[in-house]
Amino acid sequence: MDKHLFHYKGSKLVMGLVGLLTICQAVAIIFQALYLSKAITQMFHGTAWSAALPSLFIFLAAHILRHVLQWGKERLAYRFADRTALDFQQLLIRKVFELGPRSIGKHGSGNLITLALEGIPQFKTYLELFIPRFMSMGIIPIVLFIYIFTIDRMSGIILAIVMPILIAFLILLGFAAQKQMDAQLDTYRLLSRHFVDSLRGLVTLKYLGRSKSHQKAIEIVSNKYRIATNRTLRVAFLSTFSLDFFSSLSVAVVAVELGLRLVNGHIGLEAALAILILAPDYFLPVRELGNDYHATMDGKEAGEQIRGLLAESTQDQTMAKPTLPNWSENSRLMIRNVSKQSEDGRDILSPIDLTIKGYQKIGIVGVSGAGKSTLIDLLSGFSRPTTGKITVDGIDMDHFSIPDWQNQVTYIPQHPYIFSGTVAENISFYEPDAKRDKIEQAAEMTGLTALINQFPKGFDEKIGQGGRSLSGGEEQRIALARSLLQNRSILLFDEPTAHLDIETEHEIKEMMLPILENKLVFFATHRLHWMQNMDLIIVVDNGEIVEKGTHQELARKSAAYDRLIHAHRREMKV
Repeated sequence: MDKHLFHYKGSKLVMGLVGLLTICQAVAIIFQALYLSKAITQMFHGTAWSAALPSLFIFLAAHILRHVLQWGKERLAYRFADRTALDFQQLLIRKVFELGPRSIGKHGSGNLITLALEGIPQFKTYLELFIPRFMSMGIIPIVLFIYIFTIDRMSGIILAIVMPILIAFLILLGFAAQKQMDAQLDTYRLLSRHFVDSLRGLVTLKYLGRSKSHQKAIEIVSNKYRIATNRTLRVAFLSTFSLDFFSSLSVAVVAVELGLRLVNGHIGLEAALAILILAPDYFLPVRELGNDYHATMDGKEAGEQIRGLLAESTQDQTMAKPTLPNWSENSRLMIRNVSKQSEDGRDILSPIDLTIKGYQKIGIVGVSGAGKSTLIDLLSGFSRPTTGKITVDGIDMDHFSIPDWQNQVTYIPQHPYIFSGTVAENISFYEPDAKRDKIEQAAEMTGLTALINQFPKGFDEKIGQGGRSLSGGEEQRIALARSLLQNRSILLFDEPTAHLDIETEHEIKEMMLPILENKLVFFATHRLHWMQNMDLIIVVDNGEIVEKGTHQELARKSAAYDRLIHAHRREMKV
């Protein structure tokens, strides 16, 4: 049993109600067997049909009640599973956003996509099937055993001996199935990551002429998953056959024992028939749980992965979080000895010291791999420093991963994501309640109006997956319109124009500069022409801040900045 099952919201109530219905169902099963055996006995002894009809009607009523109760159990479990899976899906998506792009890379985007799209439905199936099956296994055999033992001790003793053997066999099969399921899950993760990476790199593969040769890699990965799946199915089929065989054999043992005593006159026909009718129902819950065990294992594993991800992203939620004021022109940020190390202890960002006051535009420059993105990740709260102290308006904190800071931040990456939806929905993605005139105003300020007017449906034109495709510059404008609609006082840019051509970048720059006024802006880029518009420039080299100053100051005295300028000029000539 999943130890976390009782921790889900409303799980105890649902299990209590399902347990109550299961007890009623067990009583209905007893009445069904009792009156069916009574009717058969009456007809066997030559009793008139009219005398046997009441027993048959009671049997029919008990039979109907049994299945109505089963339907009620399944409906309760379905509603609980649907509600819990939806809550988990929302939590998962929210936590993925909190983790940020760098942490997501550690888990693998393909794995997270598979977990969100397929893991959640599998988890729902697990809850939907497991709760009624588990309660039936825990209640029905006990109730039936008590009744059988009261009317015939010998049959009760046989059932008590056989049941543990069947359960032990079920546990052994579970261990064998678990091993195969783990192997299948590993290959499935490999397949999902390979699939996502192949989709992302399809254009590059075609450009390099390697798309056909990539078919071999796809074939190898798919074949591994096929082999693992067939092995799992083999174990599942064999275990189902084994459970059916042993439960049928157990019923046969009870039937032989009852037949011998019936011939010798040690038990009555009606009691023997009732016990024989109840025997299959005594073993049925174990068989159903065993049969559904394989169908729910994927969901159980998915639930554990989701809980692990949520625990990783919320491991310090119990700690008191400082309350920060909104950033203003009088605000002050102090960063002292803040560093970042990789998991293997390698320095990614050496201890840095920064003091920022009020609204400033701060450029972060350096060669690729110098540590620009790492610094942006720390400032956004996507990553946490290994050491150091951070102070905002006199309030100390260990990292930027707190809601009061992140709710003031807008992060614009190099490749903003365009969601499947209309233009208006994409612009208002983080502000879904924004009015249409505000959306149109943000589009006007980012130079999107002329483009949108060309669309047949205007702001209602669908873009993203399944819709109209946009250029890199147009996607950046959508991202900027989102930030305008949020109207947050802190903007973080991580190489936002690195993939744009010079003409498009110039248009974006002319449109962006007015937007950056009266805000705290951190702008990481290797395009140095932006630096002339920055109030402060930070030069990062090999994870260290080697120079700080304005463009004019650094151009006169900084060797590191001068090297970057010459490298940028050579790049422009090429």
